[in-house]
Amino acid sequence: MPLDLVFHLTKSIRTEPYRFDRRELIMLERDSRERGDKTLLEAPRSEPVTGLGSDAPYGPAADEADQLRAPARREQPFEPDEDLEPEEHSASDKARRSRLRRHPIAAVFGLLCLLLALPAGYLYWDYTSHFETTDDSYIAARQFAIAPEVSGYITAVPVTDNEHVAAGQVIARIDDRTYRAALAQAKAQVAAARANIGNIDAQLDVQQAQISADQAQVDKAQAALLFAQQQASRYEYLAHTIAGTVQNAQQYTSQLHQDQAALDSAQATLKLAQRQIQALKAQRDSAVASLAQAKAQRDQAQINLGYTTVTADQSGRVVQLSAAVGQYAQPGTNLTMFVPDDIWIWANFKETQLDQMRPGEPVTIDIDAYPERAIRGHVASVQPGSGTAFSLLPVQNATGNWVKIVQRVPVKVVMDNPPPDVALGPGMSVEATVRVNPHPSLYERLGRWV
Repeated sequence: MPLDLVFHLTKSIRTEPYRFDRRELIMLERDSRERGDKTLLEAPRSEPVTGLGSDAPYGPAADEADQLRAPARREQPFEPDEDLEPEEHSASDKARRSRLRRHPIAAVFGLLCLLLALPAGYLYWDYTSHFETTDDSYIAARQFAIAPEVSGYITAVPVTDNEHVAAGQVIARIDDRTYRAALAQAKAQVAAARANIGNIDAQLDVQQAQISADQAQVDKAQAALLFAQQQASRYEYLAHTIAGTVQNAQQYTSQLHQDQAALDSAQATLKLAQRQIQALKAQRDSAVASLAQAKAQRDQAQINLGYTTVTADQSGRVVQLSAAVGQYAQPGTNLTMFVPDDIWIWANFKETQLDQMRPGEPVTIDIDAYPERAIRGHVASVQPGSGTAFSLLPVQNATGNWVKIVQRVPVKVVMDNPPPDVALGPGMSVEATVRVNPHPSLYERLGRWV
């Protein structure tokens, strides 16, 4: 607002005083200071007006105050209010510079902090570029359920929940009296089969002796037949020469036929005894098969008796124990869950983090349950495919609208020094950091030098 307009307003309006806003007061103060006049704040106050609404002037004191408040007129063009913004900015710049002059130590300290932050930021970036980290990691194991092979009442459960057991340690016992009786019966059957084989072997020995006797009878019959043949020939010759009688010739001829029949009978008896050997051998083979069957039944009874004692096949922990004394266990009934000591980590890295990741690279493992433990490991393998590719319902990108999403690939990490004094199991959260660049970073080299 022009100064002359302000002056006329203050002179003409007497009934109620004019109220200046902040910007107008700033303009008046600035103009007064440039001219060297007294400012409104420094000018003396006039006497209050006794009669409001009259046309009489305030008096000499009021005129003098008005002249002090209003500077002399100066012809100048009207300046809009926006011209004050650059001046305000210049004033703020001056205030800032004056603030820096008043606090030089703080300014120098801020500059030093800035100079230190730049190399520190580079060191941090260079150091972190040697690693790939993910918190989408968890401990995994091939846990399984332990169930009995035979049925029966449970007589003892010598373990408790979450207990660590060694290989071969007893987890539960089943009443074994029935299975011990079955084993004794199977052993008796084995003994009977062996006795039967022994009996057949004895019969074979007897039959061999019989065959020898029959063979002797055959030999005797052959000798008698040979002598009968000679006698019959001799007496037949004498009968033709009238030196012998026909009766003697006929007698020795009959004897020859008898000896021939005796030889045939002895040979038939020998063949029968030999055939009896074949029958006895067949019976022995059957007895041997019966013995093998009895042995198999005995071994099965022995195995069933061993199944009454449920043991751990490997070292691990008993989890969710449900077996109790007096419980009737059926074959396949879940007695407890078992978590082996052979555990590893599935670290689900983004596929964009696998460029430099190879098997054998060192891994730093931070378990959320035990943050104070420093556990080391190494990359065992990288799954050839994303996790969704092997899910129950894999993603079908060829159907519908498609939006590209960064997939996660499971990486198997094996712990080199798993803590033996704490419980580690499937599903526990882990943060895995793989060093993909074996070369030392600048920060590490500086640490070695220092």
